[in-house]
Amino acid sequence: MPYLDVSPMIAALRETPDEFELAGGWLHHIRSRHSFRFGPDDDVEISAACNCVLLGIRPEQKRELSVCYREWESNYWRPLQINREFASHFGRRPALRQALIRLTGRLQRWLLRSPPSHASTDGLVQAS
Repeated sequence: MPYLDVSPMIAALRETPDEFELAGGWLHHIRSRHSFRFGPDDDVEISAACNCVLLGIRPEQKRELSVCYREWESNYWRPLQINREFASHFGRRPALRQALIRLTGRLQRWLLRSPPSHASTDGLVQAS
């Protein structure tokens, strides 16, 4: 039975990890538009708009591909996501949010400077 040789993909995961992204549980190869979902027991599901999906992966390559994917995820993708998240903590705030924060600060300072109201014994504010 003919099989799909995934050695070019294994090499690409190692040599050009930036050509892949992970979204919705699928590993996407951006240039080829091929997608891969890795399951338990080294199962790999392929989604592509070409005949690549008609062949199964060579049994001896399934494990190697799964190991390579897990290495890519832990050594490339996860650190990339952590660094993006970290950088977002220091990025500029959206303009609307920044304006609301400024207005809230002004309101707080104005309230702190306002003279206290005189309250009557029943808790209602007396007019001067």
